[in-house]
Amino acid sequence: MSEVFVSHIAEAATAVRQLTPYLPTIGLVLGSGLNALANSIQNPDIIPYEQIPHWPVSTVPGHGGRLVIGQLEGQTVLVQQGRAHFYEGYSMPQITLPIRVMQQLGVQTLIVTNAAGGINASFQPGDLMLITDHINFLGIAGHNPLRGPNEDSFGPRFPDMTRPYDLHLRQIALEVAQAHHFTLQQGVYGYVAGPSFETPAELRFLRTVGVDAVGMSTVPEVVVARHAGMRVLGISSITNKANPDPQPGTTVTHDEVLETGKQIVPNLMALIRGILPRVLETTSG
Repeated sequence: MSEVFVSHIAEAATAVRQLTPYLPTIGLVLGSGLNALANSIQNPDIIPYEQIPHWPVSTVPGHGGRLVIGQLEGQTVLVQQGRAHFYEGYSMPQITLPIRVMQQLGVQTLIVTNAAGGINASFQPGDLMLITDHINFLGIAGHNPLRGPNEDSFGPRFPDMTRPYDLHLRQIALEVAQAHHFTLQQGVYGYVAGPSFETPAELRFLRTVGVDAVGMSTVPEVVVARHAGMRVLGISSITNKANPDPQPGTTVTHDEVLETGKQIVPNLMALIRGILPRVLETTSG
């Protein structure tokens, strides 16, 4: 990590501190179509990304461009309402700068959400999937956000990724879903670059190597959060069927992703609201 980029993180964190008195300990990253969750924040400070130096701004419909910081279920939270993606032309350090800023602000737990295509045949659009593990296809190919000189004050050179998604937080999520009488699927998230949706042959490959849902975000953020020592919970909204054997005439559009994302919001809000009060009672796993 270059000295210039380290200074960018410091400048962005300083700007956020100057715009809010809150000291958040929990960060939430909202994916496509999930912006409504931020409207639940009580007494929020709202910071447009344009007011934060060096902050990457998403150009994708469905991604609001602001931080919402305030109280939710008794916890002080920082909500990243919309994210930037690698396919937009940003570098890995740029798209993960928000996580570094959260680290500087004192965030200890990250809840990250996304919209994903369901490859697992038992998944249906409208399901929520608890991420149990991931396959970082871009990272395996060399685009790891930790590539380059390591900043030891941020985390270790070789961070452990045995359990990237916290076991105790996952158990709480399952209990909350059960209490609200909806099924929370579980599975492996496959991270691809996009922005084109996957071909049937690519989906068959992903299915073969154990991917349950595929998407174009989240994993770089998780890698950096784990490098920073944060506990991570990942939730995918299954917004479309990523069918390895599609019927003639089948198409997938971003509008479909956004529309299904809206339908998922009530369950997702109930899930996150149920998890937040119990975050502090758990230990890292």
